[in-house]
Amino acid sequence: MISSKTSTLYLSPPRADLWLAIGLRLLAATGIALLAIIVWCLLGEAWNVFVGVGASHFLTDSSWHPTEGTFGIAPMAVASIASALGAVLIASPIGVGSAVFCQYYCSPGWSSALRQLLGLFAGIPSVVFGFWGLVTLVPLIAEDNPPGASLLAGALVLAMMIVPTVALTAHAALASVPHSFVAAGHALGLRRGTIVLKVTLIAARNGIFAGIIMSLGRALGETMAMLMVSGNIVQIPSSVFDSVRSLAANIALEMAYATGTHRSALYACGIALIAVVALSTWVSERLTAGARHRA
Repeated sequence: MISSKTSTLYLSPPRADLWLAIGLRLLAATGIALLAIIVWCLLGEAWNVFVGVGASHFLTDSSWHPTEGTFGIAPMAVASIASALGAVLIASPIGVGSAVFCQYYCSPGWSSALRQLLGLFAGIPSVVFGFWGLVTLVPLIAEDNPPGASLLAGALVLAMMIVPTVALTAHAALASVPHSFVAAGHALGLRRGTIVLKVTLIAARNGIFAGIIMSLGRALGETMAMLMVSGNIVQIPSSVFDSVRSLAANIALEMAYATGTHRSALYACGIALIAVVALSTWVSERLTAGARHRA
């Protein structure tokens, strides 16, 4: 018979596990503290523009002229959202189609090689995409619709940047679909295309949508590529060929010389970007959690 003292010693965690748990808690707390400090500093720096200009004018006015004291981010917010959504609309079918091909229509060797190539593609710096877009894509668009540097150019470059993310997350979602679903489809006499479209894609839809929304968050925060190919004109676009300026590009262009309320307005642009990306991340987490729950 084991005494209560012996039982307590047996159930207590080893010292190494205890120190590991403490270390992990400290690291998690450090990450949360750093995020809180960043948000707090941004709010402190942006407070002047919210008081002096007003949050409603800052969010809805269509004029951004720091020398005249007007700070409206509506055109840049529209440009950021439009370019990101355009990139997602272009990249999603390409990425999901690539994932389906790798998972169901490709040999294991070629599938592994293609996924490694996509991983390498995802690691290319954004300035390289922007430079390619500036010297190749912008002149092509300018041949028929000058000046070429436009919302369309920005969306196309962003689409190239997020295709690997969409493809790799979609492949992971498809790979997590139970093999019994595919076997059941074959047992019913369904063709491979029917199984893919009506069984596996539906079963993996939450994971696929989560990856797409994660890609949307990356596209919203992209700076260098949009700065190089979008034209950097503050206006609400009337067509995809109009030059635009995104919120991230605006911060990069003006932070070096901004002072006073102008500087506060740029910090407020950063807060707006954080809010949008945080919302997209939250939606992605909810979709992923729903997929795990159904599984």
